Amino acid sequence: MNKVAPFLWFNDNAEEAAEFYLSVFPHARKLDEVRSKGVGPWPVGKIATITIELEGQEMVFLNGGPSYQLNPAFSFFVRCDSQEEIDSYWGKLLEGGKPMACGWLTDRFGLCWQIVPRNIGELISHPKAMEAMMGMIKMDLPALEAAARED
Repeated sequence: MNKVAPFLWFNDNAEEAAEFYLSVFPHARKLDEVRSKGVGPWPVGKIATITIELEGQEMVFLNGGPSYQLNPAFSFFVRCDSQEEIDSYWGKLLEGGKPMACGWLTDRFGLCWQIVPRNIGELISHPKAMEAMMGMIKMDLPALEAAARED
């Protein structure tokens, strides 16, 4: 297990979220779950936490209830090698969610994702590519690369 891992608070749908993310990422697996024995706020047998791994990143999901909400102050940064990969992750994660800007989206569970080209830092170091990105919702890798060549 990773020494440091995100611990995310879900509104009693951590299992559903985990299953969804496990279906989206090709290198994903469920690592652990902790079921209540009747101590704490969960009824006996209810999953309190579920631990998964996506592309080598371990994360723990808590069935925490409605007290706290996920927000864009925290997002996962997904580095993609092609436009096809960008399109795939974007389409799957956006189901039931909402697009934001510059490759960001909020999925149906309220978790934010940045779906970006692997070399986004290099691309947006070019002013025209940065300008192009600022007008995008979903990243358009060929357009970013073309804009970067204009400098």
